Amino acid sequence: MVRRIFWMAVGAGATVWAMNKANEAVHRLTPDSLSGTAARGALHLGDLAKQFAKDVKAGMAEREDQLRDDLGLHGTAVVEPRRERPALRGEPQYRAISAAPGSPAAALPPARRARTTQAIEETPRRALPPRGGTPNRKDH
Repeated sequence: MVRRIFWMAVGAGATVWAMNKANEAVHRLTPDSLSGTAARGALHLGDLAKQFAKDVKAGMAEREDQLRDDLGLHGTAVVEPRRERPALRGEPQYRAISAAPGSPAAALPPARRARTTQAIEETPRRALPPRGGTPNRKDH
């Protein structure tokens, strides 16, 4: 008799445990639960992407500082104003100088000027290919 009561209690306990697991699985598979899980996953992924971007940005700044130190560029260059407009009264006239003599920045070629509309109009035009296909076409 005690054996029967023992096994009946074990069966009842197993049934309660199985029902709880089944209810949890059903709750996990409802649309609200699935959308919440997906939203939490997307937020976590977004946080990871932000952290990656911060790490990349910090690495870029560190590498840029290292390159500036190696090349001797410490922000000492003065920028020359554009020459298209006349200087305003009281505006200082600066010349561009390299950050360090013999630095790679000093070896750069001067900037090319933009072509004017006259130079563009005088450029010869290429003839268009004849209509009807190319002579190399094999349509036999």
